[in-house]
Amino acid sequence: MSTKPSKTLETFPNPEPKRDYTIRMRIPEFTCLCPKTGQPDFATMHLEYIPDKTCVELKSLKLYMWSFREEGAFHEAVTNKILEDLAKATKPRFMRLTAEWYVRGGIYTTVVAEHAAKGFKPKPKIELP
Repeated sequence: MSTKPSKTLETFPNPEPKRDYTIRMRIPEFTCLCPKTGQPDFATMHLEYIPDKTCVELKSLKLYMWSFREEGAFHEAVTNKILEDLAKATKPRFMRLTAEWYVRGGIYTTVVAEHAAKGFKPKPKIELP
């Protein structure tokens, strides 16, 4: 296999740093292990962010997400860890990570974690007819 899991997140320069725009990514194949039972946990991650000077590079994001496959983690902890690592690497104006966890013990869990740069003020939402 030519690629392996990695904790390295690569970035590239934001092509439009003067504009606030949103990047949305859906990552439907996230897996880690339940820290209590060792059984696999599955989630769809929804990443949304307004970049500042850099954007996350997709292949590095894929390998980063893959790196959790053999690690035990509570849903809340791993969601916040991923957000923290992504925010540290990209330094976005705003970032939100929503983790939709598949059923465990008859319960679906959704964890939403957010990061905002100091002084960031979101623009009002525009509703079009």
